[in-house]
Amino acid sequence: MSKILVTGANGYIGAHVVKEMYKQHLNFIATDYDTWHLKGIQSFQCNLFNEENIYENAGNPEVLLHLAWRNGFVHNDINHMKELSFHYTFITNMIEKGIKHICVMGSMHEIGYYEGVIDESTPTHPMSQYAVAKNALRQSLEIYCKEKGVIFQWIRGFYIYGDDTFGNSIFAKLQQANKDGKTTFPFTTGKNKYDFISIDDLAKQIVAVVKQDKINGIINCCSGKPVSLADQVEWYIKEYNLNLVLKYGAFPDREYDSPAIWGDNTKITKILGESHD
Repeated sequence: MSKILVTGANGYIGAHVVKEMYKQHLNFIATDYDTWHLKGIQSFQCNLFNEENIYENAGNPEVLLHLAWRNGFVHNDINHMKELSFHYTFITNMIEKGIKHICVMGSMHEIGYYEGVIDESTPTHPMSQYAVAKNALRQSLEIYCKEKGVIFQWIRGFYIYGDDTFGNSIFAKLQQANKDGKTTFPFTTGKNKYDFISIDDLAKQIVAVVKQDKINGIINCCSGKPVSLADQVEWYIKEYNLNLVLKYGAFPDREYDSPAIWGDNTKITKILGESHD
């Protein structure tokens, strides 16, 4: 079994991914600048952008699952573009060291304003610093991996919920508001439709992708179903017994948020099916 190095393993997504890998008895090692989430997981602390011997410290892995990214929920944070070249340099250096298969976490926000279902050929028009940086990394790595004959997988993530104590999404904000004793929650119109996926299901999909090397390129990790934000949030409030009432229309919808956008799950459905055969 190939050895997998997982970066960003202490993050919101990463912590769930390595727990799923552990459950499946995969051969992997996890890393992050802090590893407090990773009790019982084989891991080491490092700064990906400043240390030279990560490949050796990880035990010469064959596969890289790159989940590391800072402030992903803050779409116009200055660090997205400032650190873009660091991500590219780290990944290409790992390839030069001997990695033959890379899998990187992307985002549906790369698409930008779009209405309808997204597949791997949907044109990208990113409209935030986060989306621009992710899209540029994907395009650069596609070229580099093709030149080097390296397997390239780009996981396009959608809207995540679950374990929201550690997240920074609207669901985390709902949990915090409830904890603070608030009874109302300022909200948008809630009419936009998105593709929601639980963090546990996303982790299982990511692990299924990186375990195989037959289905590659852009892979949507998603539910494949559009659900209105209002319906999803109302369901969430009920499911988690939150004492909150939504105050609709308190905030305007973001100009780059699409009226309805969801993922084509053809690839991930096939991967999941084959992983269970």
